[in-house]
Amino acid sequence: MFDKILIANRGEIACRVIKTARKMGIKTVAIYSDADKQALHVQMADEAVHIGPPPANQSYIVIDKVMEAIRQTGAQAVHPGYGFLSENSKFAEALEAEGVAFVGPPKGAIEAMGDKITSKKIAQEAGVSTVPGYMGLIADADEAVKISNQIGYPVMIKASAGGGGKGMRIAWNDEEAREGFQSSKNEAANSFGDDRIFIEKFVTQPRHIEIQVLCDKHGNGIYLGERECSIQRRNQKVVEEAPSPFLDEETRKAMGEQAVALAKAVGYSSAGTVEFIVDGDKNFYFLEMNTRLQVEHPVTELITGVDLVEQMIRVADGAELPMRQEDVTLTGWAIENRLYAEDPYRGFLPSIGRLTRYRPPAETAAGPMLVNGKWQGDAPAGETAVRNDTGVYEGGEISMYYDPMIAKLCTWAPTREEAIGAMRTALDSFEVEGIGHNLPFLSAVMDHPKFISGDMTTAFIAEEYPDGFDGVELHSDDLRKIAAACAAMHRVAEIRRTRVSGRMDNHERKVGTEWVVALQGQSFSVVIDADREGATVNFEGGGSYRVTSDWTPGDQLATLQVNGEILVLKVGKVTQGFRVRSRGADLAVKVRTPRQAELARLMPEKLPPDTSKMLLCPMPGLIVKVDVEVGQEVQEGQALCTVEAMKMENILRAEKKGVVSKINASAGDSLAVDDVIMEFE
Repeated sequence: MFDKILIANRGEIACRVIKTARKMGIKTVAIYSDADKQALHVQMADEAVHIGPPPANQSYIVIDKVMEAIRQTGAQAVHPGYGFLSENSKFAEALEAEGVAFVGPPKGAIEAMGDKITSKKIAQEAGVSTVPGYMGLIADADEAVKISNQIGYPVMIKASAGGGGKGMRIAWNDEEAREGFQSSKNEAANSFGDDRIFIEKFVTQPRHIEIQVLCDKHGNGIYLGERECSIQRRNQKVVEEAPSPFLDEETRKAMGEQAVALAKAVGYSSAGTVEFIVDGDKNFYFLEMNTRLQVEHPVTELITGVDLVEQMIRVADGAELPMRQEDVTLTGWAIENRLYAEDPYRGFLPSIGRLTRYRPPAETAAGPMLVNGKWQGDAPAGETAVRNDTGVYEGGEISMYYDPMIAKLCTWAPTREEAIGAMRTALDSFEVEGIGHNLPFLSAVMDHPKFISGDMTTAFIAEEYPDGFDGVELHSDDLRKIAAACAAMHRVAEIRRTRVSGRMDNHERKVGTEWVVALQGQSFSVVIDADREGATVNFEGGGSYRVTSDWTPGDQLATLQVNGEILVLKVGKVTQGFRVRSRGADLAVKVRTPRQAELARLMPEKLPPDTSKMLLCPMPGLIVKVDVEVGQEVQEGQALCTVEAMKMENILRAEKKGVVSKINASAGDSLAVDDVIMEFE
C-alpha cells in the first residue's frame, strides 16, 4: 500500500480524501494557492505545498506545478478529487510517465469517456440510446445558433470537459444561444483549461438519475445502486438522495447492468458514475460518464457501507474488489443537501466573506458498515445518522475564486420519511453567519410537498420558484409553536435581566405573565403560567403549548420541546424580541407587553431608499465587460454588463426601459455587494 498520497484538489473533497487516507494509515500532501494558505485541507494534511496565485488556471490546474509538488514531497499516488484535473488525460499521462499512481481510471478510459463528445459517440456506436445533439466542435457563436436551429430549441450548450454545472447554458432562442455559447466557452476555459463546446437537445421534464460503478484492474465491476439528482439549479445539483424514490428494482437492475457494461467496454477501473435522464415511463437515456468521484458520493456510501475513496485507493494499488454484485445491499435512505455560499434572497448569487460563525450539527454514525467485504448489521429502527463533509471552519474566508459549495450535509435513516425528518432538524441546527447561504432554501425544499412525495423533475426549482426564493411563509400552527417558544424564552431573558440589574429581590414574581407576540404579520396575545420544569403558554381565544428547554439567554441555538415535539430555532436578540430562523423562515419576533404592543401599532413604517434608477452589483465579483455606454437607450431584458464570481459568469440585464446616464465601473474592476455599476435617467 502507498505510504503517501498527494491530493490534487482543495476544499471539502480534499478534506474528505485526507480522512480516509488517515484511517488507512497513509500520509497526505495538500496543495494550495495564495487564497487557500489558511484553508482547512492545508491544516489537515501532513504536508502542504504552495502552487501559485488564486485563479485555478494559474495554480490548481497547472499540471507542471502539481507535478513539481509531487517530486518535492515524494508522493507515490495522487487523488484528484473532482473538477480541476480529475478528468484530464494529460495529467494521468504525466503521472504515469513519472511512475506515480493515479487514483482514478486509466488514461484511455478518461479519453474515451471523460470527454463528453467522445463518450456520446462511443455510446451511440454501442447502441445506447442518447439524447439528440451535435457532437462536433463548434467554431463560433454563429455556428452555435445554426446548429441550435437544426436541433430545435430548447438546447443545452455544454462544455466538453465540463462538470458541476460549469460551462452549461440552456438556450430557448437565437439570442440566448449566442450569449450562452460565449459564456459557456469562457467558463470552460477558466475552470477546465478546455473551451470546447457541444450542443444537445434539452429534454424537458426529465429526472436525473445516476449509477455508481466500481471496477478494479482484474476485470471485476459492480454497481452500487443509484442516486436521484433531479433537484438542480442552473444545472448544478442541490439535493441528492439514494436510492431514487422513482425507480423500481427492474429499472435499477437494467440501468446498473448497462452502466457496468459501458465501464468494462472502455477498460475502466476505479469509481465512476454513469448519468442518465429518465422519463415518466422509466425509459432511460445515457447522458455521460464521469470518470471520477462524484460530489454526491456520500449518499451511496451511507446506504451501502462502502467507503468509495478507500476502494479507489486500493484499486489504484492493484487490489481486487472485496465484493461482488450479489454482495451489494442497499440499506435505508440517505439525503444530501449542498450548502452553498450564495444568497437565495438575491437570486442565489455568490456570496463571499468571513465565516463569523460556522457550527454544523453534530455528526453521528448509523447504518451498515463494510467489513472485509461483508456488511455487518442493520441499524435499529428509528436510528439516524448525520454526516457533514466540509472544507471550511469558523473564522475562515470564502473566496471569490472557487466553487461556492462549502459543505455537504447528509442524513441517513431506515426510511425516506425519517431521513427527511432528520435533515430538517440538521438544517435548523446548522449555524452559518457572515455570508449569504442557501440553508433557508434547503429547508424549504425539505418541506415542499413535491419533494416529500418524490414527484420531482430537473425542472423542480424553475417550476416551484419561478420568481426566485424570498423566504418561507410558515403555517399558522407553526407560527403558534414559535410564538409560544419565543414567549417562554423572553420570560427567561427578562428574569435574567432583572436578576443581573439587582433591582428586584423577588424577580420571578415581578416579571409579567401577559405578552403580545407578533411575527409574520400575525399577533398573538398570550398568558404564561410558569413552573420549575418549564412554561405553559395559553393563547387568547383557546389553545395552550407546553414549552420546556435548557436555553440560556445569549445562546444562538435553542432546542426546545413544544407539546412534546422538538423545535430547533436559531435565535438572535433584537429590541423587544428575537430574530428567529426555522424551517426556511427568517422571522422578526416581537414580544411586548400589551401596552407596548398598543403603542407599536401607532409607529410609522420606515421605507427603504429608492434605488430603482441604479444598477447595483448583486454580489462581490469582477466586471468582465460592460455592454452599454452613457446616453444609450436600453430595453427591458437587455444585457448591461457581465460579472464573474466563483467561476460563474452572470449577465445583468435591464429591468425596464431607460437611458444610461452614468457608468461607474469598467472591465477588470472588482466590486462589492450593492456597489453602483451604472445609473439611469
